[in-house]
This record gives sequence, C-alpha cells and structure tokens, in this order.
Amino acid sequence: MRPHLSPEERRARRKRAMRRSMFVLPSSITMASVFCGFSSVVMSINAAGATPERFFLWAAGLLVLAGVFDGLDGRVARATNTATEFGVQLDSLADVISFGMAPAILAYRYGFFQLGIQDSHLRAIGWAACFVFTACGALRLARFNIQVGAVDSRYFVGLPIPAGAACVAAVIIWRPAPLNSISYAYWFAAELFTIGLLMVSTIRFPSFKKRASSPRAVMITSLLVVLFFALMILFQQAFFVGFFAAYITFTLAMNIAWRAGWRGIEPPHDGPHDSTHDGPEDPAIVH
Repeated sequence: MRPHLSPEERRARRKRAMRRSMFVLPSSITMASVFCGFSSVVMSINAAGATPERFFLWAAGLLVLAGVFDGLDGRVARATNTATEFGVQLDSLADVISFGMAPAILAYRYGFFQLGIQDSHLRAIGWAACFVFTACGALRLARFNIQVGAVDSRYFVGLPIPAGAACVAAVIIWRPAPLNSISYAYWFAAELFTIGLLMVSTIRFPSFKKRASSPRAVMITSLLVVLFFALMILFQQAFFVGFFAAYITFTLAMNIAWRAGWRGIEPPHDGPHDSTHDGPEDPAIVH
C-alpha cells in the first residue's frame, strides 16, 4: 500500500521528476545532431542512382541541420541549468561523427569516388584529403577541450569543426552534381587539406559567442542578421560558399594585421577574456 503523501510532498516529487527529465533534453538534442550526421552518411552512400545530386543535396543539408542542433544543445543546457560533464563528452563524440566523419565521406563520394575509377592517383589523393580532414577535426576537438577556460573566449583557436563541415557542405549545396572534371577534383582535395590545416592551426577565428551588451552593438548585430538573410535570399545556393570564403579571408587578414601592429579590433588575450566561458566548440555546446 502506497504511503499517503501530503500536497506539499506530491509537489516536491513532481518537481524532482521534472528536474530529472530536464537533464535528458540537452543530450536528446545532441543525439538529434548525431542522427543528422548518420543520415548524411546514408544519403552519401545512396547517391549511386540516376539522380545523385538529389542525395548529395540532402546529405549536405543534413550537415547544416546537424549544426543547428549542435548550436541548440548548449543553449538549452544553460537555460535549464542542466550542464553536466557527461554532456560535454557526448557532444565532442557527436561532433566527430557529424562534422568529422560525415562530411569526409560525403566529400569522398562526391568528388573522388567516380572520377577515381579513371584516375587511381586522384582516388588516393581524395582518400588522403578526406582522412586529413577527419583527423584534423578530431585533433581540433581534443585541443579545444583541454583549452577551455585557458584562452580568450571571444576567439576560437583554429577553425571550429562545425564551420569546417559547413565549408564542405557549402560547396555541395552550390554544385550538388558530382564532380566530372579531374582538375576540379584536385582543387576540391586542396580545399579539404586547407580546411584541415586551418582547424589545427593557431589562427584566431572570431567566435561570435558574446552577446551584444550596448545598444549600438545590438543595433549592429541586428543589421548584420538582416543582411545575412537578405544575401542568402539573393544569392541562394551560392551564398554559403561566398559567406565562408569571406569569413576565412577576413580572419586571415585580421590575424596578419594584428602581427603588423593593427589594433582596430582588439586582439585576443593570453588568458580567458572574462570569468565566464560559454562552453566548447560551436557557440553553445555545453550540457
């Protein structure tokens, strides 16, 4: 026979049950990112029929969706105060799958598998480029995890792995048909090598994690968001290639300018910028 509970005890029990269920939510969002990464791999494998571009477009779009979930899980964890070390480790493993392995398989299937039948050297180069991309992404995550709280949180050290995966997805969204030119395939391999090296580099990439605090900063941020969507509507599939090319070019120019003594934008400090850290990798990945 169940003990009789007072109304206060029942409310306390419901609160405890609600609290336990809230801890599951961030990890569920992380698993949604893993599902998108896995589904992207399946779409890449399925791109063997008469319309491979349709499957490649789905595979690239699923990587973008994985990035959306990747940005949500940490925000939900902080909003519900359910950040845990388990969530941090789960997120890093999820990132290796969704932003390391999945885009590498997509890139190999898109740019090197078919053309590699004609050129075995290209197939070997493509294999190596995709492996370097995956390996550098894993190294990037491991380095980030041990640098949490030790570097200026306004900047990433190296290109974030979700951005690296987005660079691959952007090319395929722009031109979803598989590559049919060996010279283009070699250029694509060079892009993969370059992205991998940027991920493990010490170049400081703006993180955009800090919320705008002043009215002027809020206004500028709002205008940039409006401009972002306006350009996306205007250029459609070509927008993402231009966006990430501009982001990387701007970052490289800014780092060179810092070395030359320019201080128009405050450079990163040796230690953490403030006492709070927003979490690992993409703008909000702690739970």
